[in-house]
Amino acid sequence: MTSSLPVIRTVSLLGSGLIGGGWAALCLAHGLDVVVWDPAEDAAARLHSLIERAWPSLELLGLAQGADPSRVRFVGTAAEAVSMGDFVQESGPERLELKRALLREVIPALREGVVLASSTSAFTVTELLSDGPPCERFVIGHPFNPPYLVPLVEVAGADFTAPAAIDATVAFYKRLARVPVTMVREAPGFIANHLQAALFREALHLVNEGIATPEQIDACLVHGLAPRWSAIGPFTVMHLAYARSGIAGYFPSFDLGSERLLAHLQPPVRNASLEAAMLEGCERLMAGRARSAVEVQRDRTLAAVLRAQRETSIDPSGA
Repeated sequence: MTSSLPVIRTVSLLGSGLIGGGWAALCLAHGLDVVVWDPAEDAAARLHSLIERAWPSLELLGLAQGADPSRVRFVGTAAEAVSMGDFVQESGPERLELKRALLREVIPALREGVVLASSTSAFTVTELLSDGPPCERFVIGHPFNPPYLVPLVEVAGADFTAPAAIDATVAFYKRLARVPVTMVREAPGFIANHLQAALFREALHLVNEGIATPEQIDACLVHGLAPRWSAIGPFTVMHLAYARSGIAGYFPSFDLGSERLLAHLQPPVRNASLEAAMLEGCERLMAGRARSAVEVQRDRTLAAVLRAQRETSIDPSGA
């Protein structure tokens, strides 16, 4: 990969659903031009609706010079979109063969030095390019919904990925005020999804065994674990819990991985009772509110949390 990387002024997006649309809103808020390809007939209407909904929260966080929700346009083919971008983000449906076919189509259209990132939530670079020639400028850039607010983006490559492509991706996401986490090596599901799945699995067990309702579990997270985790992560929490020894004090107390009272490890067997309890509990959580109203509340809360994090954060580097 050439060391001469393009100045990123235009971002090309393949797909404009919840994830692709979220990327669009974020890029527009940072003063970039956005080019979109999406074959759905109502794609433009859905995208403009999403941007309109996201914009107030983005305004709360502060818009960059030139930020303008109208700086977006659609083009007729995926290859055309890719050929116009200084950075390309693929956010198509999470179907392996569909993504592979799309990549075969668009990789030849990449301009020199341009990085193509995939928003996939599970597939690795190696899997996605397994039936085509390697592309050293293709990386994983896995965001979290909604991408225009949640800062984390997991970045990963394969053995053949150019280090310059990873570096350029990380630098671009930082420009968008994201927090990129580069994996040591590629693995299906990446990092955060593994953690999220483990917590969700335990929550299902608690519902399945009649220990807690979905409302109680959400309350424990929203008002207990989540606020603390928004400041420091679980390893830091545990390190602080042992005032004298730090995390070293944990290991004599428990055989690592054998805390049987706190971990079921395996997901519960699917059954009608569990499904009914989850459905009824989640309906109660919605409390008759429209999905859009809950999304607006989520966005406002997240924006407020992010502002608080910025004002109170301590640079882990000590700078």
